[in-house]
Amino acid sequence: MDIKKIAITTDTNSGMFPNEADTIGLFVLPMPFVIDGEPKLDGIDFTRTEFYEKLKGTSTITTSQPSVGEVSEFWRNILKDYDQIVHIPTSSQLSASCATAQNLAKEEEFAGKVFVVDNLRISFALKQSAYDAVALRDKGLSAEEIAKELDARKLDYAFYFSLESMEYLKRGGRISPAVAAIGSMLKLRPVLRVHEGKLEKFALPRTLQKAKDTMKTATQKDLAEKFKNVDTSELAMYIAYGETTTETDVFKEELFKLFPNVPFVSQEPMSLSVACHTGPGTFAVGICRIVK
Repeated sequence: MDIKKIAITTDTNSGMFPNEADTIGLFVLPMPFVIDGEPKLDGIDFTRTEFYEKLKGTSTITTSQPSVGEVSEFWRNILKDYDQIVHIPTSSQLSASCATAQNLAKEEEFAGKVFVVDNLRISFALKQSAYDAVALRDKGLSAEEIAKELDARKLDYAFYFSLESMEYLKRGGRISPAVAAIGSMLKLRPVLRVHEGKLEKFALPRTLQKAKDTMKTATQKDLAEKFKNVDTSELAMYIAYGETTTETDVFKEELFKLFPNVPFVSQEPMSLSVACHTGPGTFAVGICRIVK
């Protein structure tokens, strides 16, 4: 099959917006939010600035998933110009949108045309998967082969982030108000990680510097153990932030000194789906193994 006839699709939980990369056959499905009871589409109905204004205020923001009809229309429009689709949604451990896509891909209209990959990722790790899929397609792999390769690589990432407070975890129902209150009283600066597709508590340092040190130490360990047999040329470091880059600018320089041989890809905004639960003051570091 002509490699140009294979489209790669993901969703805005990757941090990419619709139309950001469609010139290379990579398409992005907008994920829905509910803001003060009104449904909104990420990257279409509100900007990042508007999102954070609402998040820091009194608004109630919850994440959601596209309907079966919306996903069907998204794929149907792409299949007008492409023969097959490799769809890479948000981790099944974080969103039901993956199961929706998997079930839909079994229907007669899409069977054999759409291959759904649950590679247990979100944010920049999910974005890297989408770019890996493009690279694999351009190497001549079929849609089915791309899906199998992405599945084999699904855990080849490490992702840590520091929260300014526990307030947004409380709002999202991830922790109880009592735990959030204790965290605030103790002035904790929690460090979380995305592990095997799940959002997990990793450490509870009390200062920003200790939070950064925790993430640096964890990344060192991953490089020494998880990626010990991977050449650094096959790795990519990402730094992500919530609303501002003040702390991440400093953090980036610290990481550059500590990991001079690991290629740096970008410093970019965190996906809003993650920020909804972690807050505007979040910053993160991650390592992904990439397709060369």
